Amino acid sequence: MVELYLTPEPEANAFVVEDPFALIVGMLLDQQIPMERAFRGPWELRNRLAAQSVDFDPCSVASLDPEALAVVVGAKPALHRFPRSMAQRISALAEALCANYGGRVSALWEGVDDAFELRQRLEALPGFGIEKASILLALLAKRFGIQPAHWREASTPFGEDGVFRSVADATSPEALERIRETKAAVKAAATSRRRAAP
Repeated sequence: MVELYLTPEPEANAFVVEDPFALIVGMLLDQQIPMERAFRGPWELRNRLAAQSVDFDPCSVASLDPEALAVVVGAKPALHRFPRSMAQRISALAEALCANYGGRVSALWEGVDDAFELRQRLEALPGFGIEKASILLALLAKRFGIQPAHWREASTPFGEDGVFRSVADATSPEALERIRETKAAVKAAATSRRRAAP
């Protein structure tokens, strides 16, 4: 059983654990909103699409008109504070996964022996940079047992044990709170350095 606590909604949490596309969409949404809200988003999006008889998979989502997807993402309560731009990113992500991996998200890591190659694949996804790719790599390794060679180095600093730096360490409500505290401390330190710079 995967030990992962990303949102207090049990069904939403289970969905992210069981569906690789949900996990990647959650990672995409995880910026400028609380982590719990970001990872609840895929479950809510799945439900909204189901109401329109649309499946929640990369190729089905990619086939949607981007404007139609923006309406779904932006319906109250909106799934993100920037629903239109995030809908565009979800659309682009789905298109890339459909075109490059046949809609099978797990094909991203299946058969990949080197973690730096996997990180490169993740970085190439629309909406993912090196930090988000490194966090997802650490999450896959720590929680799902997907551990290609050199995964700790490729996911530095998020691959370290007991660091509570990212969602890769989210195993309980308490862990989630510690992650939030760590992020706040890192942000405060960065702000302090900027102010101290000549």
